[in-house]
Amino acid sequence: QLQLVESGGGLVQPGASLRLSCAASGQVLDYFTIAWFRQAPGKELERISCIFSSDGRTHYADSVKGRFTTSIDHAKQTVYLEMGSLNEEDTAVYFCATRRRSYFLCSRDIGDYDRRGQGTQVTVSA
Repeated sequence: QLQLVESGGGLVQPGASLRLSCAASGQVLDYFTIAWFRQAPGKELERISCIFSSDGRTHYADSVKGRFTTSIDHAKQTVYLEMGSLNEEDTAVYFCATRRRSYFLCSRDIGDYDRRGQGTQVTVSA
């Protein structure tokens, strides 16, 4: 059974960069869509990026496009979220979620994903 563990969160100043990791175990990431979501206090859950493990295709929400990059290391079974030019609006709990299908579908609905991790807190503050 696939398990996901996020790490890399923390407290950073505006303008800083941070890299989050989503380590997968229990199943090979062959045909998976791996999404990053974030939940900020008082705000709706937001799907911010996806990557398709089979061919590396990616998709980003407008709110992070150009600042965040997602990638996958198949040898480590780990998906990364590189976050740059962070601002206070990026403060949230970030978690990864997966969906195993033969096609790439970057859904905004967390209900469309099969597994998710517990999340890691990112706080951007001066």
